[in-house]
Amino acid sequence: MRTFSKRTLVAPAALAAVGLVLTGCGSKASDTATAATAESCVDTSGDTVKVGSLNSLSGTMAISEVTVRDSIALAVEQINNDGGVLGKKIEVVSEDGASEPTVFAEKADKLISSDCVAAVFGGWTSSSRKAMLPVFEDRNSLLYYPVQYEGLEDSKNIFYTGATTNQQIVPALDYLKQKGVKSLYLVGSDYVFPQTANRIIKAYAAANGMEIKGEDYTPLGSTDFSTIVNKVRAADADAVFNTLNGDSNVAFFREYANVGLKAADMPVVSVSIAEEEVGGIGAQNIAGQLTAWNYYETVDSPTNKAFVDAYQAKYGATKPTSDPMEAAYTSVYLWKNTVEKANSFATKDIQDNADGVTFDAPEGLVTIDGSNHHVTKTARIGEVRPDGLIYTVWDSGSPVQPDPYLTSYPWAAGLGG
Repeated sequence: MRTFSKRTLVAPAALAAVGLVLTGCGSKASDTATAATAESCVDTSGDTVKVGSLNSLSGTMAISEVTVRDSIALAVEQINNDGGVLGKKIEVVSEDGASEPTVFAEKADKLISSDCVAAVFGGWTSSSRKAMLPVFEDRNSLLYYPVQYEGLEDSKNIFYTGATTNQQIVPALDYLKQKGVKSLYLVGSDYVFPQTANRIIKAYAAANGMEIKGEDYTPLGSTDFSTIVNKVRAADADAVFNTLNGDSNVAFFREYANVGLKAADMPVVSVSIAEEEVGGIGAQNIAGQLTAWNYYETVDSPTNKAFVDAYQAKYGATKPTSDPMEAAYTSVYLWKNTVEKANSFATKDIQDNADGVTFDAPEGLVTIDGSNHHVTKTARIGEVRPDGLIYTVWDSGSPVQPDPYLTSYPWAAGLGG
């Protein structure tokens, strides 16, 4: 089994930002001895225990992250109604990451050191996660991160409950290859996840006879896609692989439709568009396009039906459910089940008891891999339909074991270095 690696690939800018947060507290993210012995202020002597919810409630990522906050609240409500965790009710302290990595780091430090939470649930972009990572390692606390990401990372202080690369991006590429796709155009937001994901995609393409006809990035929050879409149209690739995040997807797909590009001619496969974003884009602008996730609202199971019913009863009958918010909902239950297995809220006890902890989630059974803190996930390719929902057109049949460093793929050798 893999032991935890320090190859967390934290961007220098993120480390600098976190350093500013921690300097005032007299500690640094690089103090590994401090991290191992950091004293917790979590208070479990009463009838409640605090947890943090840290999501972008403002800024470009709010279109995606507000529902994550809501699903965390739903899980907590259900657990409290069922008696809580170890007999204690959960109290949520909610913070706004404001779509800024430095704000995420600051709020994470506040939640841990001032609010004394037992764990934090949230984050979306890889930039926000990498900014928070040194905070959680330095403070020896736990982050449950619910969103698919680019892999090539593991930390004993983070549980990754969204997909890693071999559970989302690689299955999407395998699906496109099976459908005869021989060329791709890459479009993404200009930050960690799209850049790293596209390195992986290019390595896969080189090993599988696919041509990369173009690669473009745009800052988060960009709304002018006329130039990029015209380049995509001129390149005439077989498909587009889209790693845009947040509300940039709205502008991209509207422009895509405006110039007459259709899924039947040049399909787009997206890894950060879920049901919530489809509503913002407009189903008429994205119908027929593909997504790669592990969960859709349309998953046909009694567990998912109960989840969708509960979510819509709380937030509105027209509110969709989606992969990241389902993974966030699941993460609260995985934390609960691990705490109960450990009979403790302490970070080390949770780390020591996490391996093999399961939850019958709306997406299907998920299991924590204690060697890397990722979870098993069923891979699903979906198609957006005119009703605004996403329907599975392919799935892996059973949960895929997490392989964040892609060690089982010879073509990926050297990517994690």
